Amino acid sequence: MSMNVEFLSERDIDTLVINTIRFLSLDQVERARSGHPGMPLGASHILYLLYDRFLKFNPKNPKWIDRDRFILSAGHASAMLYSTLYMFGYDLSLEDLKDFRQLGSNTPGHPESWLTPGVEATTGPLGQGITNGVGMALAERYLASLFNREGFPVIDHYTYVLCSDGDLMEGISYEAAAFAGHQGLNKLVVVWDNNRISIDGDTSLAWSEDVLGRFRAAGWDVFEVENGYDLRLLEDTLRKAKESDRPAFVSVRTHIGYGSPLQDSAKVHGAPMGEEKAKETKRRAGWSEEEFYVPQEALEYTRRHVKLGLQREKEWLALFEEYRKEYPELAERLERAFAKEWPTEWYEELPQFKEDMATRKASGKVLNVMAKHIPTLLGGSADLSESNNTVLWDYPPMEKETPQGRNIHYGVREHSMGAIMNGMAYHGGVLPYGGTFLIFSDYMRPAVRIAAMAGLQVIYVFTHDSIGLGEDGPTHQPVEQLPSLRLIPNLCVIRPCDANEVKVAWKVALERKEGPTAIVLTRQSVPTLDRKNLSPAEGLEKGAYVLKDCEGEPQIVILASGSEVQVALGVSRLLEEREGVRSRVVSFPSAFLFDRQGEDYRRQVLPPNVDKVVAIEASKGDLWFKYVGKDGLVVSMESFGKSAPGKRLFEHFGFTPEAVFEKIKSRWL
Repeated sequence: MSMNVEFLSERDIDTLVINTIRFLSLDQVERARSGHPGMPLGASHILYLLYDRFLKFNPKNPKWIDRDRFILSAGHASAMLYSTLYMFGYDLSLEDLKDFRQLGSNTPGHPESWLTPGVEATTGPLGQGITNGVGMALAERYLASLFNREGFPVIDHYTYVLCSDGDLMEGISYEAAAFAGHQGLNKLVVVWDNNRISIDGDTSLAWSEDVLGRFRAAGWDVFEVENGYDLRLLEDTLRKAKESDRPAFVSVRTHIGYGSPLQDSAKVHGAPMGEEKAKETKRRAGWSEEEFYVPQEALEYTRRHVKLGLQREKEWLALFEEYRKEYPELAERLERAFAKEWPTEWYEELPQFKEDMATRKASGKVLNVMAKHIPTLLGGSADLSESNNTVLWDYPPMEKETPQGRNIHYGVREHSMGAIMNGMAYHGGVLPYGGTFLIFSDYMRPAVRIAAMAGLQVIYVFTHDSIGLGEDGPTHQPVEQLPSLRLIPNLCVIRPCDANEVKVAWKVALERKEGPTAIVLTRQSVPTLDRKNLSPAEGLEKGAYVLKDCEGEPQIVILASGSEVQVALGVSRLLEEREGVRSRVVSFPSAFLFDRQGEDYRRQVLPPNVDKVVAIEASKGDLWFKYVGKDGLVVSMESFGKSAPGKRLFEHFGFTPEAVFEKIKSRWL
């Protein structure tokens, strides 16, 4: 198979590279004895064409600001992506491919954005990758509208997505499609590997809708390539899609396990074919049976993109330096945005809050001051902006006609909102926030989990945080959501007790760049604490702090978060007035932050020699035993709520100073 690249026709070199990617992918799966060979065999030509003819990238700088973004939404085909990245000169070696799916490797079972050079998004949970692409395209359009000037298109790139049948079966993909079509995101191209096979068999077992008709109805330009292996036709179609003035959806008819004995069978989707079938597949293609065989001609051809990528970025850097001379403030702002160096002067501009208010209202006040100082702070809610107080009042909605608008209306699409926010964070340069009721965090949980896993700086505004929301009843009253969110690794959950803690919570969220933050807020008004005889709200930065102390060593320590801090203060007064018991009140807004403090600080707040510890929170109480100990007292919600005014519900479920005092008295006094 030895030949010089200069003597190969375009069709020959195409076939040579495509087969190299196919069989490197097949070898990865066979060596690991685990993985998904079907899509790499059937769709490697699509990925090859995108990288060879369409994508603007620099393999030696995968984080170049103005690169095109590619997302493999069908993350189970990761071997195909790794083979392609290797061939095109990213920092992956043949040894990395041989280490596929092994402990500590750079080539895990599904793509991980923080690990593998060239992987733009963490994918695998189907449908989220498409939605991440929508977020990336949205961020690109906003940044282009904000920073570009005539003659200086410093932000000018596309987002491409390769998706599977399974991606399109997931409801989130259609939430995202409707949003993208409405927004007119014309620099988004989604390619569908239409092989009509899922894990259970033919997709007709569960799926008979008109997919193309659905995307047309959502406002996309739709293209169809029935013979998906006609490379010239596929390339021409992709060019038309790229030139569209709307988001483009390209259906490419392929065959899972293409060229193998298991072609068009579900058996080739998610398991190795076995040594004999793998060898037979190679023989059918006239390919060497040597494991991890890479023709030099194929490597020389694809590695030319290293030099091409360096030249592209060099030209962009020259453009950016000219831009810096003309617009120095804009250039500095753009660089700081991509470095996540968010301005901090907004914090000093905010007053100390004094009037009583719902913490959601305080959050809205803080947000609107922040927005003046951070022009790349973008957000909205899933059709609850007035209720969540996420509106930026001095700015228009983000629409096709107003791309510099900063209020994003996601519609009633919580899951999609979460994944779009992730896409914006993956893209970089913007700081996304999004709001909904705490109860509906359940709808967006998969996206929250990925944000935590991928270390994305996104901020969630979860309001209506307890039975205190009142009459809407148990369907809307969160009980298990707070402890459930706290179980997600790398998700910082903060439940402030008053307006001034809210201010500090936003400061923490901006400074925390290595993962998402959820700020959990009340619907009902709560007292803003008079801090003259209490500790300052900045104690929130450590997760928990002594809000009110006693003279001498406390006999009882009372922990509480959010609106229940007021209950804790009331209990403390009753203990002193009626029983002469010394007590300490600890405001405990964030277990995540508290657990990251040193042992000395944690012992100062929770003295190990005090064995009477009470926790008060209107949510499921199991996690609090970590702090109160097995003999401690947890006053919590151990059932669903009811429909009634919020104050009445707190009384009914025992979240009053008197009720908690009586529980403490019967337990210990």
